[in-house]
Amino acid sequence: MAIAGKPAPTLDAFVLAERRYLKFEIHDTRYIRHLALKHNNKKVIPMLKLSRALLCAATLFTAGLAQAADPIVIKFAHVVAENTPKGQGALLFKKLAEERLPGKVKVEVYPNSSLFGDGKEMEALLLGDVQMLAPSLAKFEHYTKQVQIYDLPFLFNDLAAVDRFQAAEGKQLLTSMQDKNILGLAYWHNGLKQLSANKALHEPKDARGLKFRVQASSVLEEQFKAIRANPRKMSFAEVYQGLQTGTVNGTENTWSNYESQKVNEVQKYFTESNHGLIDYMVITNAKFWNGLAPDVRSTLEQIMAEVTVEVNKQAEALNQSAKQKIIDAKTSEIIELTPAQRALWREAMRPVWQKFEGEIGADLIKAADASNQ
Repeated sequence: MAIAGKPAPTLDAFVLAERRYLKFEIHDTRYIRHLALKHNNKKVIPMLKLSRALLCAATLFTAGLAQAADPIVIKFAHVVAENTPKGQGALLFKKLAEERLPGKVKVEVYPNSSLFGDGKEMEALLLGDVQMLAPSLAKFEHYTKQVQIYDLPFLFNDLAAVDRFQAAEGKQLLTSMQDKNILGLAYWHNGLKQLSANKALHEPKDARGLKFRVQASSVLEEQFKAIRANPRKMSFAEVYQGLQTGTVNGTENTWSNYESQKVNEVQKYFTESNHGLIDYMVITNAKFWNGLAPDVRSTLEQIMAEVTVEVNKQAEALNQSAKQKIIDAKTSEIIELTPAQRALWREAMRPVWQKFEGEIGADLIKAADASNQ
C-alpha cells in the first residue's frame, strides 16, 4: 500500500537502503524494517535479510583475500651501524628473504637503535612490537644464566674456538629460553674485544680507579672489579657522549664497533687485548615464529643459516678493516701487548670464572675451554 500521492518504494530502494546501512550511512536496521512495513511490503523483510547475509559474506571474503595477499612483516631491529657484522647480516637477511619469498615476507631493518634501544628491545620483542633482534650475548643473563659463559674473560683464544663450541655444547643455549617466548635462531660473530681508555693500558694496574662502560652484565662488572676499575652500565647509544664528557674513562668493544661509532675521536688509547667476546644471538618471538606457515618458516631458517655463514666469515675481515681505519685516522695510539703483559691481564681476570661457575655450570665452562685445543 502506497502513501497517498507517492508511489510505493521498489525492492531496489530497500536494497539500496540496506547497502547504505552496511556502509554505516544508515545506522539503525529499524529504519529499513519500518520502511518496509510502512509500505506493507512483507516480501522485503526476508529479502533484506538475505541481502545482508550476502553482503556480509562478500565483505568477509574480500577482507580475507586482502589479508592473504598482505606479506608477513618482520621488523628486525638492532643497535649498531649498518657497516658492522650485525648490520650487514640484517641487510643480507632482508635481501634473501624478500627475493625467495616475494609477496609473502617483507623485512624492515632498523639499525642504530632507531626503533628500540638497548633497554627496550627485549620487552618490545615479547610484546610483539618487533619480530627479530640480535642482542649481544651479555643481554640474556636475566633469561638464562648459562649464556653468561660468553662474557667470561679470556675464555676463547680466537673465533675458531668459538665456532667449535657453538656447533657443539653451545648450540643448546639457542633453545634455552623458549619457556620465556624467546627462540634463538643463530649465533653471529662480532669479534674479540679490545680495551680503550684516556690513558695507556699496558698492565692491569694501569686501569685501577678508571670508570669503564659495560653492558648490563654481572660477569662484565666483576671483570673490571677484578682489576680494581669501576664498571658503569651504559647503553651502546650513550657511549660516545659518555666518553666525551668523562662520565666514563674507557670501555671495551670490537674494532668494528669502535670505528663505526667514531670512538677514536674521544679515546686516546686502545689496547689490543682480545680479552673477551662480543657475539650476538639472533632471536625471535617464539609464538610468532612457530605460527608461520611451515614452508615460510623452513625457507627463513635456511636463509638464516646461509646469512650466518657469511656474517661469521666476514667478521674478522671487517674488524681488521676497522682497525686500519682507526690507524689511518691518526687520532689514537694502539697498544699491542707482549705475551708477558697479556698473561698479566689473563691472570688478573680469570678468577671471575670461579665466581660464576655455579650459575653457568662447571661442565659447560670446561667444554668451552676445551674448544681452544
